[in-house]
Amino acid sequence: MKNVLIGRNAEIDQLKKIASSGKAEFVAIYGRRRVGKTFLVNKVFSDNLTFSMTGILDADRKAQIHAFCEAMELAGNPLSKKPTDWYEAFQMLRRFLSTKQQNGEQCIVFIDELPSFDTHRSDFVKALGFFWNSWASLQNNFMLIVCGSSTSWMMQNIIDSHGGLHDRITHEMHIKEFSLKEVEAYLNENGFFWDRLIILQAYMVFGGIPYYYSLLNNEDSLAQNIDRLLFSPHGEMRHEFTRLYKTLFLKPEPYISIIEALFKRKEGLSKTELAHTIGKNANGRLSFMLNNLVDCDIIHFYHIKNKKISKRNGIFQLTDFFSCFYLQFMKDGNREENFWSKSSFAPEINTWRGLTFESVCKAHITQIKEALRIGGVRTSYYSWRSNTDINKQKAQIDLIIERADKTINICEIKYSESPYILTKEEYSKFRGRTDAFIQQTAYKGGIIPTFITVSGLQKNTYSEYVPITITLDQLFT
Repeated sequence: MKNVLIGRNAEIDQLKKIASSGKAEFVAIYGRRRVGKTFLVNKVFSDNLTFSMTGILDADRKAQIHAFCEAMELAGNPLSKKPTDWYEAFQMLRRFLSTKQQNGEQCIVFIDELPSFDTHRSDFVKALGFFWNSWASLQNNFMLIVCGSSTSWMMQNIIDSHGGLHDRITHEMHIKEFSLKEVEAYLNENGFFWDRLIILQAYMVFGGIPYYYSLLNNEDSLAQNIDRLLFSPHGEMRHEFTRLYKTLFLKPEPYISIIEALFKRKEGLSKTELAHTIGKNANGRLSFMLNNLVDCDIIHFYHIKNKKISKRNGIFQLTDFFSCFYLQFMKDGNREENFWSKSSFAPEINTWRGLTFESVCKAHITQIKEALRIGGVRTSYYSWRSNTDINKQKAQIDLIIERADKTINICEIKYSESPYILTKEEYSKFRGRTDAFIQQTAYKGGIIPTFITVSGLQKNTYSEYVPITITLDQLFT
């Protein structure tokens, strides 16, 4: 794969603008594992980093300080003796950088995988805080960038710190996954001639995580790549699920129990329902873990529209594509080596694609708004579940976009590789769900039925009742 930076235009502009401010800047970058945080910083600043060091996952303080010494040597300042603690290490760094500052040079310091340095009783965060507060924050033309995949740690210890780093961050950047369009650009740049349906199917497995796409081989089909990476005995991504959650959380087990519960209920669970399912109290600890999972882009909180929207009547859904794929097809570990190539059109996989397409659409709400020509209109979006039974079951609407112009788009999302045939029965169900929504929410305003499909609707009597259809191509804008 080519070592080329795709997309990230807004992030690149922001980093360059911060670097040129002439002031002391403290930037915290966070985001899901493998999303490209380190690659972004290294590509933007290339050879302009004055000092750069990376934490070692699961290593003790001795190993982390050794990593610091190696970084100092690479920066052109080999140490005659190792520091005994992090206060002494940052003192050595300050002396090295002071010489650069006195010569009028801009100093850009990058500390990657920051949470790894916070070993037991290391005082790393306190030493970092002292380094910033006592010296770095007083310098001109100085930039400190810290980065970490453990979003919960970054939030608690750096961005929302109540200690020495309280309110010290000058900028925070949340690096999000690639969109479908960015994945397409990445694959095109690397010699993949896949149509958009194949890219959509890849997105359902790998989401928008650039690193996962870097592992693909353009000499193989998508199915062959999935088998090689995920289902072969020594596949590179066979243990990615465990690594992902171990990286994100110090104690991953309670978080995994949450996502497994959400996986079993594709429509999502409220906080109270989730607490009951996993046998926990719906208390502050559960809220803390849920907020961490949201910050890590693993789950998403959606409102449920009732007569008023509040935090209590919302649902949490598992939205990390790779986690969903793993739990659906890999967790039991008994799939054969070429499972995906042999089963690509099996009913189980077709059902999974239908459900996953809904998640893809929700991840591209910006593109959907553009397709609706309401990109500049203030909106909120949510799913909806009826609170009473309709025809012996609760009604659910996949996606509702509520607009400031007193109009809502009620969206039905359908995965079909050929134009979707809207039957009389399907249309009647859609109307029934719409009527139930109006009745139970007391909604007053305009309603526009909207279908989101891969290839549009096949024209027939009932398709004429749907004024707006959004297709896969429009999700690639």
